[in-house]
Order: sequence, then structure tokens, then C-alpha cells
Amino acid sequence: MRKWNLLWPFWAITIVHGVAILIFVKGFLLTRTELPFYSRCSDVSQSPCFTSDSLSDSNPSVPPSSDAANSSRCWTKPAVNRILIIVFDALRFDFVAPSTFFEESKPWMDKLRVLHKMALERGSSAKIFKAIADPPTTSLQRLKGITTGGLPTFIDVGNSFGAPAIIEDNLIHQLVQNGKRVVMMGDDTWMQLFPHHFKKAFPYPSFNVKDLHTVDNGCIEHLLPSLYEDDWDVLIAHFLGVDHAGHIFGVDSSPMIEKLEQYNSILEKVVDVLERQSEPGGLHENTLLLVMGDHGQTLNGDHGGGSAEEVETSLFAMSFKKPPASIPSEFSTSSCQLDLEGREICTSTIQQLDFPVTLSALLGLPFPFGSIGRVNPELYALGAGTWKLEGMKVGNYINSREQEEWMQNYVNVLCINSWQVKRYIDNYTASSVIGFSDEDLLHTGSLYADAMENWSYISKDLLSNNDGIDVIPSLKRQIDAYSNFLASIAELARSKWTEFNLKLMTLGFGIMVASLFIHFLAIKRVGKQCSSSFATEDCGTTLELMLSCFMVAMRACSFLSNSFILEEGKVTSFLLATTGIFMLRYSITKQKHFLNVFIFLLLMIYCRFTIEVGLLKQADTSAFLKAYPSWVLEIASLLPGWTYIAKSVPIIALILLAQLLLKNITSSHSKGVWKFVMYGTILCYILIGFHWALENDMLHFAPAIEGIGKNCIPRIIYATGLGQLSLLLFGQLFGEDKLLDCRITLLTKTAAMLAACSPTIIILAGKQGSLVALASLIGGYCIIGMDNLKRGEDGNGRILTVDCLPVTQWSLFAICLFFSSGHWCAFDGLRYGAAFIGFDEFVLIRQAILLTIDTFGFSVILPIFGLPFIVAKKYSSSQAAKGENTLFMRLSQAYLMYGLIMAVPVTASILCVIIQRRHLMVWGLFAPKFVFDVVALILTDVSICLATLYYVPHPESC
Repeated sequence: MRKWNLLWPFWAITIVHGVAILIFVKGFLLTRTELPFYSRCSDVSQSPCFTSDSLSDSNPSVPPSSDAANSSRCWTKPAVNRILIIVFDALRFDFVAPSTFFEESKPWMDKLRVLHKMALERGSSAKIFKAIADPPTTSLQRLKGITTGGLPTFIDVGNSFGAPAIIEDNLIHQLVQNGKRVVMMGDDTWMQLFPHHFKKAFPYPSFNVKDLHTVDNGCIEHLLPSLYEDDWDVLIAHFLGVDHAGHIFGVDSSPMIEKLEQYNSILEKVVDVLERQSEPGGLHENTLLLVMGDHGQTLNGDHGGGSAEEVETSLFAMSFKKPPASIPSEFSTSSCQLDLEGREICTSTIQQLDFPVTLSALLGLPFPFGSIGRVNPELYALGAGTWKLEGMKVGNYINSREQEEWMQNYVNVLCINSWQVKRYIDNYTASSVIGFSDEDLLHTGSLYADAMENWSYISKDLLSNNDGIDVIPSLKRQIDAYSNFLASIAELARSKWTEFNLKLMTLGFGIMVASLFIHFLAIKRVGKQCSSSFATEDCGTTLELMLSCFMVAMRACSFLSNSFILEEGKVTSFLLATTGIFMLRYSITKQKHFLNVFIFLLLMIYCRFTIEVGLLKQADTSAFLKAYPSWVLEIASLLPGWTYIAKSVPIIALILLAQLLLKNITSSHSKGVWKFVMYGTILCYILIGFHWALENDMLHFAPAIEGIGKNCIPRIIYATGLGQLSLLLFGQLFGEDKLLDCRITLLTKTAAMLAACSPTIIILAGKQGSLVALASLIGGYCIIGMDNLKRGEDGNGRILTVDCLPVTQWSLFAICLFFSSGHWCAFDGLRYGAAFIGFDEFVLIRQAILLTIDTFGFSVILPIFGLPFIVAKKYSSSQAAKGENTLFMRLSQAYLMYGLIMAVPVTASILCVIIQRRHLMVWGLFAPKFVFDVVALILTDVSICLATLYYVPHPESC
């Protein structure tokens, strides 16, 4: 019973943390209420706007609907018969726009030349748009956004794997309900979102980011033949090659350029087929082509956040109608520049929020009930190319009749658009517990009332059919009034969609603060059980305690600034280096362990360098990009064998790890289960080296051997790791620890556990894995050496107490390893490719486990299971006589300290989120940081509980 008396506080703290986080999340990460209402054609009769029939009948100046669309009139007059939507996942704006639009030309620019050609040759019937997406920029949220017209909520990021079906009103639902035939091919996420909507579907698995071609080849196989068929009204082809090439190789890579060139070839064929069948009576006479991205990507190929590179994507639209349409310049957002050949080319801007409602207006469908976007004037005019307005300006009364025609139609569309948005906001406020505030509703209601009052006067003039009245200025003001209302709604939704529940957030924060006191009391309790005061001998007011508290407090306080969160890796490495300089004082004074301190400081330089490399992956404006590449290239030019050195260093590090493990086997008392586990790890290291050699493009192996190395070796390593853990569990349950003394047993168990876990973590981390593992081993050795520096090897006769400083250094070093291994606290900081090492198909639970191990292996799993080294190295057999089971008591106190040190910054992170909940970067920075911190804390708590269960000796053993 005594061991459970020591263990229960760890489980209690884990439960308290879980409760606190759940309560806080319920108050902070609230999801938007999805209303179960759907728009119908008959609903428009409730609006104060004209129907498509009444507008045409009451005003002869308004042209009738096209013959092809006369059979079906709903909210607006159908302007197109068919829409072909080609989605290139993660299509950056600079993939599509000419390179002359940017300060510097890059290798990946000007590859989609066919789009430039069409935009130049077809004038106003073909245009390139910069499409602005709303974060988070994961594919699921973007697909929901471009079909529902609503804003995605942060919590939905968790649904990016295994997406649920969309239950709220959306563009695809409206298409099917109104008799449109929809065909889909490509990314199977569409099938998860819309499982029963497509007339025909050709889905392909989308989550294997290492696969650049399967989805694209499937689209190519079915796309061109489908263009000759008349069994669809809307065709969606979703390509994934660019997204996957970015994740694996980055934007500036040969596979990326090859993919863009392949897409250019595909688009040339598609445009050729459409043009040849666009003559009067042809299959594609009234077809609208849309080539678009769902989001952008960073130079490192990541996306998910709200940076300009991630939210700026592209939309190319082309109508095959003749003559082409244009709009008054007052409604245009065009920006024109000369291309490489000196020809003027223009691009415009569109919000992705406006996409579904604009397409609904073009197809004559009811607008999705939850849409808050605005019918974009340029895309709407381009698709509805029945009004000839070339060169027209407001105030230019030449062709004023045609201008008036276009504006009457567009202002009526905006009237319906505004009425729908107002209807949705009113229903949302009435139906949802989390509605908009009275002040916000009063402001938007005032804007809508003013717009509708003005509309009532204009509509009288339109219905009176008085040709002597110039209504163009009034129409212009009315369009502005509707646009202002719609813009205010979108701005309101973006800023205040989530009404934070401050009571729950404060309660969660209070429970987290209480957990810190529980930690402290648990540490004191362990001391009292050994008749040792926590305050008098261990920590008290020593300089080491003050330094430890200062370091933890500094790191926690840094989370109150978004700049310090962005530089968290640098801050942590700086604090850790400061502790090394502090220990340098003792080393110089006592003239010993100087080598340990010196190596530790060198290791901090390595950590800082690797963290800078991680910052390079996040932004092209990082200091590394500006400072380091110049001399790196110089060194590479001076050393012809630099490439071979870079590829061999990870193998050398792996050999060193195997050598150290072999030395541990031969020099320790390892026997039985523990010995088999360590030999199994050495075998795994050999397999990892062979796996990396097979991936080396400088070596050439038979295809069969390469196939075995790709998937079989990682699976063997995973299976071996599970087998080793099973052996360790068997040894814990049935082993005889009393055959060895407690210290040797603890050291052997620790070495065996780290040996069992390390191969899986290393292979998931890639070729940097062995270097990070070796760095963690060296760092741990140096921290243990510095722990022996101040009070000596014997610990001055202390029985239980554990120094605070080495535990603090251990925890800070774990954080440094997180950033050194190429991660950062953002969803684009996840290395999704690691989840597919050894597997090609996607299985949610399996891939989630592998991704978690890769993300937190070096920063949580290995440091926690390696912590006993600090305790065991300062524990001598003579100390065991001073108290029963004292070794485990010291270990339990060390784990409580470690948990407290990790919980303090998470508590500060929660406080930061409460304070900064209205900050501009709350969803782009503070919320992802919070999510990563709480996941790491829960994983830390669970790992500590498992570690204490594993390391606890039998009652009769020690």
C-alpha cells in the first residue's frame, strides 16, 4: 500500500488538469452554432426585392433570361448552364499571377502560362483574382467555407482528419435540391463532407502527403473524358499534387515546378476542349471555367495559420460567352501591370467568403442559408456576360442604358443577398445561445434599414418605368449601401463570432492555479514522509532555487507577448544557456567539471542554430535566411565532399548511439529481459541506417530492395518497439528487482525504456532524429555532471531532497528539443509526412499516434522516462540505509517538480489567452499555442503516471 500512497497524487493532478482544461476549452473554443435551416426558392417572396420575373416584366430595359435558363427561375436569373471547377490544393497567388507583380522573380512563377494567355486574349471574359481565405487554412475548413459561405471556427481544425458531413445549408446541397447534376473527382474529403450528393464521384485518398500523383492521375483520367459528356451541370476536379509537393519538398523544389508544369499542360487541354465546343449550340456554349485554390502555403509548404502566404490563394475565371462582359470601373478592384512580354494584364481581389453566394446567383439558386458573403460584382459580371459594358464609367452617358441595365440587375441581386444575410443573423441570434450583442445588432440593423428605405424609393422609380429619370447615381448609392451592410456583417463575424464564456474560462484558470498548489503540497508531503522539510534542506532560499524560479517565471511571463511566443525557442535556449553560465561560476571556482559545462554551452549553440533553421521554415524573413546561407554556400563550395558529409553525419550519430548502448550493456548489470531489449534496439539502429541508405539518391539499389526499405523496415521497427515495451511490462510484473540494489535496478530500467522508445522516435523524426537523440544524450550527461558540481558526488549526506536547478534545466532542455527537431506551436508545425513513414494508406488512429510520437517524442516521452538518471546518479548505497524506499521517494519528488515546472507555463498560457482573447492574432497564434501546450501537459501528466508505475520497485525490493 505504501507505493500507492506515493503514486495517487500523480493521478489526482492529472485529473485536476484534465478538468481544468475541459472547462476552459468549453468557455474558449466554442463552436459556431450550425442552424438546421435551408433556403428555398419560395422564400424570396418574403423579401422586399424584385423576383427575376417581376423585374423583367416591370422594366423592359432589363433583358430576359437566356433561353437555356428560362426553364428554372428562382432567386435570381440563371446566367450560366454549367460550371467546371478545377481546384488545385494549396495554390499560391504567385503560382498564377505573372512574376512582374512581385518584387523578385522566383523559379516557381510563370509556370501556369495558359492562364496568362487567356487573361490577355479574352479581355473581360477571363480574369485572375487574388482570393483571400479566412484562417484556419486547413483544407477541411476551406472546403466548408467555399460551400457554405460561413466562417470556419477554430475548433473545427481537429476535424481535418476524418471530416464529418456538413449538415448546414451549402452550395452543393442547393445544387442537388434544385435538380443540378454534380460530378466530383479527386480529393476524397469531398465525399466525407457530402456523402450522398454527387451523381458520379471518383474519390482518391488524400492524406498520404508523400504521394504526389495518385489523386492527380485519377483526376486526369476522368476529367477530359467528362468534358465531352452532357450528364453534369457542375463538375469538381480537386488536384492535390502541389499541396503534397509543398509539404514534402517545399515551394522552391523541382517536384513543385514539375507539378505546376503538369497542371499547365492539363489546363491547356481543358481550355482547348471547352473552346472547341463553345460555339452557339455547343455543349459548352454557356460554361463557366473556374481554376482555384482552397488556400495558399508557406515557402516550407505548410498551411493552417493566418499568414499572408497561407490565406492568399488564386481564382481564375473564364466565360465562353460572346461578347464578354465588364462592369463600371467604380466596382472594379483591378490592378494592372505589364507582363514579361510588355503586355498589360490585370488581376482583381475576391474574398473566398463571397464564392458560394456568387455562384448561387449565377446559377439562379437560393443562397445558402448561413452565407454571409457578398455577390462579387466582377465575378458575377464575368459569368453573366449578357450586358455589354466595355469601357463604361459612371457619369459617361454614352451607353447609359446598358449601364443602367447591369446596375438594376446587380442591385436587385444585392438586395436579395442583404435580405438573406439579415435573415440569417436574426435567426442565429434567436436560435443560438451565443448570439451577437444588442449593440452590434443595433448597428447592423440600422445599416440595413437605411439601405432598404433607400431601395423603396428607387424601386418606385424602376416600376414606374419613367425613362426621363436618371437612376444611375441612385443605383450606385444603393449598391454602396448594400455593400456597406454586408461588409459590416462580415467584419462583425470575423471579430466576434465566438462569444467567450468568461465564467468558464476564469473557472478553468482558477482550477489550474489550484493545481499548482496541489503540486507544491505534494512535494512537501513527500518530504514529510521521510521526515525531511521541503523548505529547510532542499530548496529554501538557496541561490539555485531562486534561479530556477526566475527561469520558470520568465518563460511563463514571455507568453503574454505575441513576439515572444513567435521566438519561444530562442527564449528557452537563452534561459537554458543562462543556467549554464551560472554553473560556469562554480566550475571555475572549484576547478572541476569544467568540460561538462563547456560542452553544455556548445550544445546550446547547436540548439540555437537548429531553432534558427526551424524559424527559416516558418517565414522567409527570418534572420537565418538573411545571415546564414551566404557563408553556408561558401563552405559548400570550398568542400567538394560537403554533400557526402551531410548525408553521412546522421549515420555516424546513429553508430555512436549504438556504441554507447553496447557499452552500457557490457559495463552494467543488465541481464535477462533488459539485455534483450537493448540488443533489439541496436538491431533497430542498424535497420534505420539501412532505411536511410535506401533513401539516399547517391546510392542505387534494386527496386525490390527499395520497396522493402520504404515500408517494411519502419513497420519492423514499430513492431520491435511494441515487443520491447511488452517485455519491459513483463519484467515489471514478474521480474525480481531484489536481485540487484535499487540504484542499479533504476538505471537499468531507465536505459532499457529509453532504448525501447528511441528507434521509433528517431525514424519518425527523419535523418535529423539521430542527431537530436545524440544531443539529448549529451545534454542529459552534462546536466547530471553539473548537478554534481556544487555539493559534490555524495550529495552531502542528503537522503531525499532533489536539487531544483537540474530538474529545471532538464525541462527547459526538453522544450529546446521540441523546437530543435523542427516543430513549432502551430498546425503547420506538425510534420504530417511522419505519420506515413511505413504506410501509404490513411488510418486515423494509427496516423494520429505516429504524428503524436513524432511531435512530442523528444520533448515529452524521452525526457520524462530519462529523468531517473538525475536521481539515480546522485544516490549511493550508503544512503539507502538512512530510510526505507528513499530512492523512489526522491524520484517521486523529482517528477512532482518536473510536473510543476511544466504546469506553470501552461497556466500562464491560459491566462494569456484570457487577456488576449480579442487580440488580432488570437486564432492565428495564441490559440494554437494554447492547444499545443495543453496537449503537451496532458501527455506529460500521463507519461509521468506511467513512468512512476514502471519505475516503482516492489515493496520488498528497496
